[in-house]
Amino acid sequence: MTTPSKSLRIIFMGTPEFSVGALNALRAAGHDIVCVYSQPPRPANRGQALQESAVHKAAQAHGIEVRTPLSLKAPEEQKAFADLNADVAVVVAYGLLLPKPVLDAPRLGCINIHASLLPRWRGAAPIQRAILAGDADSGITIMQMDVGLDTGAMWLKRSIPITTQTNAGALHDELSKLGAEMIVEALPQIANKTIPPTVQPEAGVTYAAKLTKNEGRINWRENAAEIERKLRGLSPWPGVYFESKGERIKVLEASVAFGIHGVAGALLKDDFTVACGEDAITLTKVQRQGRAVTDGASFLRGFSVKVGETL
Repeated sequence: MTTPSKSLRIIFMGTPEFSVGALNALRAAGHDIVCVYSQPPRPANRGQALQESAVHKAAQAHGIEVRTPLSLKAPEEQKAFADLNADVAVVVAYGLLLPKPVLDAPRLGCINIHASLLPRWRGAAPIQRAILAGDADSGITIMQMDVGLDTGAMWLKRSIPITTQTNAGALHDELSKLGAEMIVEALPQIANKTIPPTVQPEAGVTYAAKLTKNEGRINWRENAAEIERKLRGLSPWPGVYFESKGERIKVLEASVAFGIHGVAGALLKDDFTVACGEDAITLTKVQRQGRAVTDGASFLRGFSVKVGETL
């Protein structure tokens, strides 16, 4: 482990797997993680047994104290936070609102690793929304937290491209790694006042609303390119599907068939090319309920939909 020129006392606040890389990177850089805050254990899997979050498990493995309050609004919770006497709190997909007394408690305040190029995609699902919207790039912003929703001043910003092959799972992993690298780079500069904060511009603000399961349902009247982006943007969760003959069929891979037209939802070819509002889409990997994943042509051979029929 390499000790930085000045080790900081850090409260780390995060919950999902996305946050674990930053926790590990800060430890590896020699900073003192005095406490970890994470969402409380939740029921998971078929047995619905309580499961600690990914950050909770990682912190426990390193012998770091973990706190899982349901809220930070109570004065006693805020006092317990302030009593840690931290230099800074690093926040990565924590999932709880931080009241002003919490934001102001550490000497350097609370620094957030946000998975977008702010001010675009403030909010809960920036990774997925960037793909769904057809953005050419995404990235990480290291920002100073304030009482607004991702409105604070920016310390560091770095972008990575979104290609036609990028799905949300892959982008998640890339941004998690990038965020971990950037927070280690940014903290000493913030502490030493060698980088200036940049106020977010008012132009270009968008909001990344939380994902819902219903968003994964295909509307064949949408353009094929929009449906293909939905497939990449909602993979692996909540996933994309359509319903036919009383069954819900998951779509795992697809490609746009440009210049092919027909009535929206109509099966045009036996390779599972379906007409959309504009162009068509070929479903290359699908899965019936309780069945194995198969290619589109094989699926059609075992499913009673014929060319010319509408899904």
